[in-house]
Amino acid sequence: MTFEELKPKVTQIISNTSFSRDEKLLKICELLEQNISYYTWVGFYFANQETKTLHLGPYVGAATDHTVIPFGKGICGQVAVSNQNFVVPDVAAQDNYIACSFTVKSEIVVPLFVNGENIGQIDIDSHVLNPFTVADERFLEFVNSEVAKLY
Repeated sequence: MTFEELKPKVTQIISNTSFSRDEKLLKICELLEQNISYYTWVGFYFANQETKTLHLGPYVGAATDHTVIPFGKGICGQVAVSNQNFVVPDVAAQDNYIACSFTVKSEIVVPLFVNGENIGQIDIDSHVLNPFTVADERFLEFVNSEVAKLY
């Protein structure tokens, strides 16, 4: 399914009043993981500004020990500080990478803004080297703009 075909499905999930916020986030993770072949782990992390940590929210994919990540550590922690998208074509080439699984080859993290504040991010791992393009970034920015409506 193309990104353009997925957009209305994301919007439909967000606007469905019968789901809780976490159920909506999980359904978005499932939608992306099931319909984009190279998305093998899809999840949300949310920032705690007081403790300067990210906390794992709904996700699909292999279980992870990384349920709390300090700002600045790993790809997700760097995005919490930089407020910028981070595309990692090859995780083996990154010095500040937290390995979740030896099968992960690449990662993309896009910050989630609500009223100009970075409250979290969507994090996607892939078992494929260098699959992410600018189109992925724009699509995930769209997803996060929809998710922001929940906050």
